[in-house]
Amino acid sequence: MLIQLLKTYLRPYRRPIALVVLLQLVQTLATLYLPTLNADIIDGGVVTGDTGYIMRIGGWMLAVTALQIVCSAAAVYFGARTAMALGRDVRAGIFDKVQRLSAREVGHFGAPSLITRTTNDIQQVQMLVLMTFTLMVSAPIMCVGGIILALVQDVPLSALLLVVVPILIGVISVIVVRMRPLFRLMQERIDLVNRVIREQISGIRVIRAFVRDEHERVRFAKTNGDLRDVSLAVGRLMSLMFPTVMLVVNASSILVLWFGAHRIDSGGMQIGALTAFLSYLMQILMAVMMATFMFVMIPRAEVCAERIQEVLTTESSVVPPAKAVTDLPRHGELELRGVEFRYPGAESPVISGIDLTARPGETTAIIGSTGAGKTTLLNLVPRLMDATAGTVLVDGVDVRHIDPALLSATVSMVPQKPYLFSGTVASNLRYGRPDATDAELWRALEVAQAADFVRAMPEALDAPIAQGGTNVSGGQRQRLAIARTLVARPEVYLFDDSFSALDYATDAALRDALRTEIADATVVIVAQRVSTIRDAQTIVVLDEGRVVGTGTHIELMDTNATYREIVLSQLTEQEAAA
Repeated sequence: MLIQLLKTYLRPYRRPIALVVLLQLVQTLATLYLPTLNADIIDGGVVTGDTGYIMRIGGWMLAVTALQIVCSAAAVYFGARTAMALGRDVRAGIFDKVQRLSAREVGHFGAPSLITRTTNDIQQVQMLVLMTFTLMVSAPIMCVGGIILALVQDVPLSALLLVVVPILIGVISVIVVRMRPLFRLMQERIDLVNRVIREQISGIRVIRAFVRDEHERVRFAKTNGDLRDVSLAVGRLMSLMFPTVMLVVNASSILVLWFGAHRIDSGGMQIGALTAFLSYLMQILMAVMMATFMFVMIPRAEVCAERIQEVLTTESSVVPPAKAVTDLPRHGELELRGVEFRYPGAESPVISGIDLTARPGETTAIIGSTGAGKTTLLNLVPRLMDATAGTVLVDGVDVRHIDPALLSATVSMVPQKPYLFSGTVASNLRYGRPDATDAELWRALEVAQAADFVRAMPEALDAPIAQGGTNVSGGQRQRLAIARTLVARPEVYLFDDSFSALDYATDAALRDALRTEIADATVVIVAQRVSTIRDAQTIVVLDEGRVVGTGTHIELMDTNATYREIVLSQLTEQEAAA
């Protein structure tokens, strides 16, 4: 997965990558050449007392060092730019993919997990690429070049490499294998911490209202403790790795000095050659250490890449039509024929056998107990999800064949939990129709019973709105969401329990204003409150995902036990009959 991800997103940067490899090659060769020059100074200058030779070779060493510095700095610069560009592109890819996924797929991943994948997971892959360009590219060159030059200095002493390098690689491999499952668990624990924090921040008022502060503290402490335990396990392995590597490196240095001294004493090796050999040994082992550092990062980056690819390769269940219908009569007639929706792998459908017709100029209400499938049914109309069986038609055309932009202009939905974007009141109201005038905005606010509190704000239409609308009350948020839908002027209005946060007087006033404002449109209302829907021309009763009754309020009170039970749980006999 990691290689596939990198091949896909690094392909446009082949030239900068080639330049980085070339620069790293030059700077590594310069690094490898320096010990040989140092050996020449010792054997040809220090031992013989030739100061001119020392100065000449020393000047050459300074030139090689300057070249090494320039190439190294340039390689880091281009490598960092490429790594940052990779992170940007992958984040954009995930963002674009999530925008095209249906509510079903987004719900499958969950918002906390998608946030982690877009931030922390991509950061791990990005860091791996950066370290590869700055360390890993030069490591194999340095290792191979160091071995060759060490053999040039002294072949018998080079036999030590046959012992030292395999030991070092074996130790690293054992530790890395144990790290990989811990890294996957760590990313999952980060997801969980994100989820708990999001729930606690969004539900802070409920937590305080029910005095659940201590419970949430314990819950967060447990989640955070689980992440800490995994991180400590990874930290213990990492803390074991580097001392072990240094032990091998230092033991190798002692062995080289021991056996090298005997080689010098026997006349088989020069002092400068021993110095150069020791330098090459250090370079070889440093190259292995750099590879070790990369091997620590690779398992985590690989896990992160799998999680990223899981999002990027997920296909949306809502697919744009190949030959889209781009023109509708736009009367606003909505019809559902034998509609069913079932989640993948579910034993039973959420809704099934739904037949419903909503006509222009009429209000169709849907009511039922919690979990009856009301919201799922509405979500099928604007194609937040697609029906798994049956057909949803707008103006006689299957919604799966309508151009998405045209469908969005024809059908507008106020969700059960309305969301406002950070910006101003005006920018939120113009979200569905950017060219709307201020007069149209105020008209929509009047109908939505939101004009009074907007006028009371110091900046009125330019009043700031926080992300999610957290700086306004739940009722104000619902009314602004309704006004936003009114500004868009669609043919079909879908209200998913959009009046639940309003008091009875505001609810009644808003419904009276809507009756006049959108008299020619098709209106579908999902509600728990009977008073909101009792005047609808058609009331559809859902129970366990099926239609169990259709009619007016009076008709259903006489003929439908489910509807009557819902009504009497909210109203008295006299109020229900009135």
